Formats: sequence, C-alpha cells, structure tokens
Amino acid sequence: MPVAATDLYIRHFPFWPELSPDEKALLAERTRPVRYRAGELVQRQAGDCVGVLFVKNGRLRAYTLSEDGREVTLYRLFPGDVGVMAATCALVAVTFHIILDAETDTEALLTDAGAFRQLAAGNVHVRCFGYELAAGRLSEMLRQMQQVLFLRADRRLALFLRRESRRQGKAALRLTHDQIARYMGSAREVVSRLLKHFAREGIVAPGRGVVTILDEARLDELAGPEDGGREAL
Repeated sequence: MPVAATDLYIRHFPFWPELSPDEKALLAERTRPVRYRAGELVQRQAGDCVGVLFVKNGRLRAYTLSEDGREVTLYRLFPGDVGVMAATCALVAVTFHIILDAETDTEALLTDAGAFRQLAAGNVHVRCFGYELAAGRLSEMLRQMQQVLFLRADRRLALFLRRESRRQGKAALRLTHDQIARYMGSAREVVSRLLKHFAREGIVAPGRGVVTILDEARLDELAGPEDGGREAL
C-alpha cells in the first residue's frame, strides 16, 4: 500500500494502532486503489461481497429494489466515508445485501472481504469497528425505510431538499427529477408534481437539471424536525 494510502488508514481507521505488524502488512497487501465511472455498478444485490471501501473522492450510492423495480436509496457515501456493508460476508450475523453504484466518477481504497474477515476474526478492535459501522448504516437504512413507509411524499421531498442543500452548502441543487425520485424511493411523476406545487408556493424554482430553494423557512416548516418518531423521520 502506498504511503499516502497508509496515512488515510491511520487517520480514519481507529483500529490501526491496535494492529500487529503482521496485521498491518496484511492490510497493506490486500488493499488497492479502485476507480469507478459514474453509473458503474460496484456491487450487485446477491452473492457479491466486494470488501471495505474508503471513499477518497466522488460518491457511491447504496440502494435496494422493490418488487415493481423501483429503486429505494438506503444511504450514500461521500469523501472520507467508509463503506462496510459491501463486506457483510466478513461480518457474522450481518446478512443484509445491498446494490452499490457510483453516482459520479469515484476513487476509493478497497480492502478485500477475505482480508477484512481474517483481521476481524483475530482482532477484537477490527471486529468492533466493523459491527459499529454496520450498526450505524443499518440504522440509517431503517430510518430511510421508515420515511418511505410512514411520511407523506411532500414532507419526504422537503426533508431531502433541506438535507441536500445543507450538505452542499448552497441553494441551487443540480438534481434531475429522476435522481430525486431514486433518492426518495418514489416515482418521477410524483416528484415532478410536488416540485410544481412547491414552485407555486414560492418554495423552490425548478429548472432544467437544477432545483433552487427560494424560501428556506417555508421548506423547514414543511420538512419539520429531522428526527422524532414515525411522524418526524
């Protein structure tokens, strides 16, 4: 593993100081840089077990499919994030399978699942890291599924736009109706209808491939609290 890659592991993986020299050597030997083009499938739902991904730049999206083929986004990985759900075969009792693709051109470090399984079996710090990260992702996925099941579509859209605006630090969001529908687990027609309604209320200004938030206070009012039970997820 190049020195720069090792430095990333030292900074972002709390178990690094607890590894033996042999374990550090195994991690270095079985970690490699990977690149994915926008739209490329990283992991299919069944049978794949890619490994642990550390995102250097770009974005990855984890999702599942409904029976009618609708995509429901479960979570997204941004620069600095670690994706362990693509290595669930290395974690006993974690068997939730996801589909993972690249939203944009993405560079990452990939530790193969076999090496992570070996480290987790022999080092409690690695094992705890894996389970804690998996538990956090599962909680995030549950929250997303609860939103899909229990929240009105207009509130889910408001929550998504507010969250995305805060993440990007700007009001003009480069998003198509199709993308928003995938993130929300909804239909494009529903998103288009709601955006037209928001526009009539002066909350947003939809454009070609962009949605601009005009009234943040009204959007906050419609979105409500970020967390707080079924009616506030």
